[in-house]
Parts: sequence; C-alpha cells; structure tokens
Amino acid sequence: MPLYEYRCEACGETEEKLESLSAPTEHACPQCGHAAGMRRQISQAAFTLSGSGWYAKDYAAGGTKGSSESAKDVAPPAASPATSAGCCGGCPHKHGA
Repeated sequence: MPLYEYRCEACGETEEKLESLSAPTEHACPQCGHAAGMRRQISQAAFTLSGSGWYAKDYAAGGTKGSSESAKDVAPPAASPATSAGCCGGCPHKHGA
C-alpha cells in the first residue's frame, strides 16, 4: 500500500496515511474539522534502483546509450599483415620502392 500525504486547504495541517490505491482523495481535517479539507498531495516517490542494470551503467553515471565502455577501455584493433609491413594497404605512396 502506498503512503499518501494530505494537506488541509483551510488550516494548512499536513498528515501522512498508509492507504490503498482506491482510498478517497480527500477527507475531514482532524485539526480544524473542515469537511473534505484534507486533500491528497502529489509527492515524490520513495524508491531506489539498485544493482548493476541500465540505471547504474547508462543513466546515473551519465554514460551513453547501449555501452558503458569509454574510449580508453577499448583495445586497438590488431595490426593486419599489410599494416605491420609498413603499408596501409591501399595508399598512393610507394613503400620500399
């Protein structure tokens, strides 16, 4: 059951109640007695995401969508035989000639 916050529009009294989702959104104020004075307020949800899921990797840390690896963590590609011989494989330079 959710915890709801109520505030009286007549006197400003506040209270919290643990009620079902179908509970009425207003009721009489226990302080001033105003009928239907206590109205349900919109309040911040109280839950915490934990673990190593998308929230911790991509959202909370400010990472990019889809990957949590930074550029420095990615290994460079392995050198191909043409690259290790001094040629990039299609350049206009004449290597070794």
